[in-house]
Amino acid sequence: MMSRRSLLRLSTPFALFLLFSASGTQADNELAAKVDQIFAQWNRSSPGCTVAASSDGKKTLAKAYGMADLEHEIPNTPDTIFEAGSVSKQFTAAAVLLLAQDGKLSLDDSIRKFLPELPAYTAPITIRHILTHTSGLRDWGNIVAVAGWPRSSRVHTHAHVLDVLARQRSLNFEPGTRWSYSNSGYNLAAIIVDRVSGMSLAEFTKTRIFEPLGMTRTSWRDDYTRVVKNRAIAYSRAADGFHTNMPFENVYGNGGLLTTVGDLLRWNQNFVTPKVGGAEFVRLQLEKGRLRDGRPHNYAMGLGIESYNGLPVVQHAGATAGYAAMLLRFPEQRLSVAVLCNAAMADAPAPRYAAAVADLYLKGALSSSDSKAKHTLTRDEIAAVRGLYRNVETSVPLRIIEEKGGMRLRNGPQLKPTSGTVFTYASSKLELTSPGHVRVTDAFGSDDRFERVDRATPTPSELAQFSGTYVSDEAETTFTVAVEGTSLVLHRRPDATLELAPIYADVFDGPMGTIIFRRDSSGRPVALSVVDDRVWDLRFERQRP
Repeated sequence: MMSRRSLLRLSTPFALFLLFSASGTQADNELAAKVDQIFAQWNRSSPGCTVAASSDGKKTLAKAYGMADLEHEIPNTPDTIFEAGSVSKQFTAAAVLLLAQDGKLSLDDSIRKFLPELPAYTAPITIRHILTHTSGLRDWGNIVAVAGWPRSSRVHTHAHVLDVLARQRSLNFEPGTRWSYSNSGYNLAAIIVDRVSGMSLAEFTKTRIFEPLGMTRTSWRDDYTRVVKNRAIAYSRAADGFHTNMPFENVYGNGGLLTTVGDLLRWNQNFVTPKVGGAEFVRLQLEKGRLRDGRPHNYAMGLGIESYNGLPVVQHAGATAGYAAMLLRFPEQRLSVAVLCNAAMADAPAPRYAAAVADLYLKGALSSSDSKAKHTLTRDEIAAVRGLYRNVETSVPLRIIEEKGGMRLRNGPQLKPTSGTVFTYASSKLELTSPGHVRVTDAFGSDDRFERVDRATPTPSELAQFSGTYVSDEAETTFTVAVEGTSLVLHRRPDATLELAPIYADVFDGPMGTIIFRRDSSGRPVALSVVDDRVWDLRFERQRP
């Protein structure tokens, strides 16, 4: 096997294509050149990516771009180990499914059977709920970020995760009624595997999954200080160039899988010819989840079951610190594509890269990605929907803006009109139901209703009513809210000063999400809520002077 130092002497060490087909046909060379174009930005002065593909179980592509270690000028190779982010979740789910197959647990068991430290909510949370993101559990990473310790800024462990979740008195929603992505469930699943099997998730998956499938380069970041040979350093881009951005936490199961593109292809092949678990195991892992009222959603056990330009696809993306990942499998075409990068997702969009590589193989099999009828908006139709809205239940704002004659959500996706009042975006639908009122329906049929509101421009004296100390024992954090100049600011230990920008009455934009001040029956502000996409209402109670 060629050493890394030998690889450095190659004429193009940052664009190694080590495998296509032995014949080296013109078609192979043309495909290689097109793949090179997809990853063209990655070179000897940057981190990069590896990519592999298999067809009918045979590897047809394995290439690497950019550097695994910029300080020591070591290039990536197809055997370089990366962290796979949330691609990891399917392996955690697989471990739980194997324990269910062993008769050690049931997917419909309450998680409190194994995790009695957690609160007893009104309705029980089951193992199935946590694996399909329908538990309602807040994402622990977002909670600690509110406290000033976002992930990759402190060494967290599973004990920390359990401690944070044990303090949460509320859920985002009643279990089984909605869908919301939450890493918390997968960290709890890792703890359940440990308690039920008597082995850590790392040891259990090594014994039951990795070794049987020949995934010899795959392990978990269960100890971030452990030396992992052939691992790429992770990077994020800053104004002065790339900086290292490595995950340093001992939380895993939600992410933390250390692997190669080749090992990911071996895992994907298990869904075609199961060596681990058998046919029933595969069926269960690929079965779409359902909400409590029977509505299906597209998330199975750690996997998204979706459609790509008319073709069924099984997929999951991943991003952790300075790593990005994507694993695709097209079951009808027997095609798998894996992409792993050691640059942050903002710089290395692994899902887009994987889709572009898949397109090269699927040419001719793909249909148009936009099958809905298009509509050209009039000025009156734009004016009717454009504006600022509030969720009538949660008070979360929704801002619809005009852009180049079209519409989009502020800081969000473009709205594609199918009529003058109906728009689609990211598998969701937005509909103007009456003047000043819109309804948003997600991919699973859950509705949120919004009403138009006026933008607020409060004076310093009006802002002063919010001044005070706000405390949350759920986040173990205290905020001091004050008026400084003409702005409302939030102070947090030890030295953070966060400016809050007014949106509409009592609602502000902040660096940690939306801040909503809550009033009592007399109109006095008595609490504030921090709201983001994974923590829907984290309350801070105002302390009386």
